[in-house]
Amino acid sequence: MVAAGPLFAGCSDDVAELRWEGGKARFRVELADTPEERGKGLMFRDSMSSGAGMLFVFESPREVAFWMKNTLIPLDMIFASPEGRVARIHENAVPHDETLIPGGDGIQYVLEINGGLARRLGIGEGAELRHPAMDQGRALWRCADE
Repeated sequence: MVAAGPLFAGCSDDVAELRWEGGKARFRVELADTPEERGKGLMFRDSMSSGAGMLFVFESPREVAFWMKNTLIPLDMIFASPEGRVARIHENAVPHDETLIPGGDGIQYVLEINGGLARRLGIGEGAELRHPAMDQGRALWRCADE
């Protein structure tokens, strides 16, 4: 579900939230926090609801790159720092494309949502990501914050 306003309270393991100047968004997410889960990602799925996504969680900040091999739907990839600051957005990654999509260095979280949705909602670089899998001591937007 994509939502805005007072629905944002606390954190839930199956929800990732973003906020930015002028907006908020909330996505029901699956976690990809093991090498096996990150390797499979959203491959072989022929659809995803507009309010859904997958949150990739790495053990530590690193240089990341993704590809779309065996991925059937276009995706927006939102790359975030250990603090949850959105550093880069790759819009509308092309299904089946094996070209590497660099996220940059110092990335610890990647949120994949349906292609074109980031632009439609107004999500841009500098937005803040929140999820309980994030180190709450480092997070810009902590789970305890409203």
